[in-house]
Amino acid sequence: MDFFEVLLGVLNKVNDFVWGPPLLILLVGTGLMLTIRLRLLQVIKLPKAIKLIFKAENKGEGDINSFAALCTALAATVGTGNIVGVATAITSGGPGALFWMWLAAFFGMATKYAEGVLAIKYRGVDSNGQVSGGPMYYIEKGLGKKFKPLAIFFAVSGILVALLGIGTFAQVNSIASSIDTVLGVDPRLTSLIVAVLVGIIVFGGIQSISKVAEKVVPFMAIVYIAISLIIIGCNYQAIIPAFVSVFKGAFTGTAAVGGFLGATVAQAIQKGIARGVFSNESGLGSAPIAAAAAKTEWPAEQGLISMTGTFIDTIIICTLTGLTILVTGTWNLEGISGATVTQMSFSKVLPNVGPYLIMICLCLFAFTTILGWCYYGERCLEYLAGVKGIKLYRGIFVALIAMGGFLKLEVIWILADIVNGLMAFPNLIGLIGLSGVVATETKLYMDHLKEKETLEKEALKKVA
Repeated sequence: MDFFEVLLGVLNKVNDFVWGPPLLILLVGTGLMLTIRLRLLQVIKLPKAIKLIFKAENKGEGDINSFAALCTALAATVGTGNIVGVATAITSGGPGALFWMWLAAFFGMATKYAEGVLAIKYRGVDSNGQVSGGPMYYIEKGLGKKFKPLAIFFAVSGILVALLGIGTFAQVNSIASSIDTVLGVDPRLTSLIVAVLVGIIVFGGIQSISKVAEKVVPFMAIVYIAISLIIIGCNYQAIIPAFVSVFKGAFTGTAAVGGFLGATVAQAIQKGIARGVFSNESGLGSAPIAAAAAKTEWPAEQGLISMTGTFIDTIIICTLTGLTILVTGTWNLEGISGATVTQMSFSKVLPNVGPYLIMICLCLFAFTTILGWCYYGERCLEYLAGVKGIKLYRGIFVALIAMGGFLKLEVIWILADIVNGLMAFPNLIGLIGLSGVVATETKLYMDHLKEKETLEKEALKKVA
């Protein structure tokens, strides 16, 4: 047994412990509790939330507008988890894993809403005049000074996720392997090119990152959705059987077919929830770091906008990825994994351009995720040590990007899962402890909307 196999075995054991029943119950349980307390807000107020994406007032203090804040958060969440993560979940947990991704996302929308509310409620300003916020701030300011060790634990975990997890290795490795598969370019060269491009952007701070995100995120999402719908449409006869396999596999497990080894219900739940959280980051506490920078005077307004991130990421994009994999049957092919599964799905319908399209989408998804996570890690560092170490942090971040093409995929994904889990624990404790604040802020905003609506009606009557 070589060193790599020993390392993989150790990391798998740590990952199984971190992502064991306690964290999965805490993730879904927190979302369930918030869903009940907020009276199904993620369903009832979803149309309002979608409308706010484009029509938020953008009043109040902040560094960027609400749409830019959402795009920055989506830049970090709509990434390889939507392409590689979904494929990994289904190939290891069976079609039923997609159902558990949906369930985690449904409750995760309430969680993401609460994160956005608290991000605005407890944000501050650093010595450079930039807005700082996120779980480390609402844990310390909201729960009190005695909880500062928990806030510090979150910030340290956030830096680890940025440097060793979602932010660097997982993304650049996916970019490099995808380009290598399609174009035959050495992954090491790709990693160096990506590192240079990232360095040019991230040294410009949140303004530079958000400008790129505002342009790239809507474009890449629309292109990917359109291509996925074409793939699914060309296999329309397999849509109903695909949904049947999802619901059946969620509660009965999946028997072995083709190159698939079979999966239990427990595997479907674990893989579905873990990959769902990796993709939409609800409960991790990352998105509120970007949400805190939004120009708004109503915490609940940004909460609603933040909530749409989980809806777009998982309910729309991850579902489309899952369906393309299921309707084309590539999920149970032998000897392929990760992005290759999704690439094969596209190639079956679009043999000439499919691989190139998925390569472009994956590169854009992963690249924007790198940018978003660089900012998240930076804000966590600022909380711990002030602004002095930010330039050094950016330099280390870019250097790690350059290393991404030299590492093996299995180690990267397990490492990313482990540090994700560590980040989620303190944030979820903070959300539970401050759920009353979230409910109060929600009522204040809803009362404001009712009053505003009444005044508008009275004004129309006077004109009439």
